[in-house]
Amino acid sequence: MEFSLFAHMERLSADQPHEALYGEFVALCKMADQGGMRAIWTGEHHGMEFTIAPNPFTTLVDLSHHTQNVRLGTGTVIVPFWHPIKLAGEAAMTDVITGGRLEIGAARGAYSYEYERMMPGLDAWDAGQRMRETLPLLRPLWAGDCAHDGTYHRFPPTTSAPKPVQQDGPPIWVAARDPNSHEFAVQNGFNVQVTPLWQGDAEIENLMATFKTACAAHAGPKPKIMLLHHTYVGSDAEDVDLAAQELSRFYNYFGAWFQNKRPVSQGLMEKISTEDMAQNAMMCPENMRRDLTVGTVQEVIDRLKRFEDLGYDEFSFWIDSGMSFERKRASLARFIDHVMPAFC
Repeated sequence: MEFSLFAHMERLSADQPHEALYGEFVALCKMADQGGMRAIWTGEHHGMEFTIAPNPFTTLVDLSHHTQNVRLGTGTVIVPFWHPIKLAGEAAMTDVITGGRLEIGAARGAYSYEYERMMPGLDAWDAGQRMRETLPLLRPLWAGDCAHDGTYHRFPPTTSAPKPVQQDGPPIWVAARDPNSHEFAVQNGFNVQVTPLWQGDAEIENLMATFKTACAAHAGPKPKIMLLHHTYVGSDAEDVDLAAQELSRFYNYFGAWFQNKRPVSQGLMEKISTEDMAQNAMMCPENMRRDLTVGTVQEVIDRLKRFEDLGYDEFSFWIDSGMSFERKRASLARFIDHVMPAFC
């Protein structure tokens, strides 16, 4: 099993300078590169200080100048917000600039907060249909002289300019959850990325079973599957307990952004009180400790061994957590120095 880092800038209060946050983000990415991780993933989000990532291609181009070996992936680009020709061209240019290190993670998007601002009236079903029309067009556009007459897009023969460095273009990964999404990815020769959240090992096992079912119905080569999971490697039990509390806070806000009901000003959501968090049993620290990849070095190794045995090809260390840079850095260092060697 290979390892990657999934990271963004995240701003919790107006007194945090964006420049400083970006410097910390780059420092974590450099650790991933120097520590031998396979890839770095960073995504696309709009109007949210909770996750700052307006254009992953811009970020990945800059990261290519701070790193040497690591692959650079969009984790994930929100496909409905892109015209196929623009997406193909920007991806190809990024592949050229990064020396052929680009990978494309793609999704329909998840936040109604973003839908209502970027494409008013868009819902999850329509977003998924737009993604299914756009993604299969990337390789034909890179190959050249691709014409299309679809539900959402129509254009005469067009060739991506530039063309990507990688033969047949960068690898494409699709964020998938339900059986139809897995089938769409596998049938189109796309890799799969899954993100279990707070349903524990049962969800991780079910997602793998869904993937294997889709692969069994496909005659072509088997794609890869990546597990994206919030991760913290603690120095001791007390440190792990603190991380569970911090992740509980993160998930309270994560859930609130999905619900899209709380006031937002200057890109920051109205604070959730300690009392309200305490009443949210689903996101309690005990559940974070149980359901996420959170533990001491040996506990994390044991958990990852189970994921490897299930058949996951890659585990992506999701570091966004609302923790301080120092705590993120210490956890990532323990993962690189003590967890990863157990999988050599």
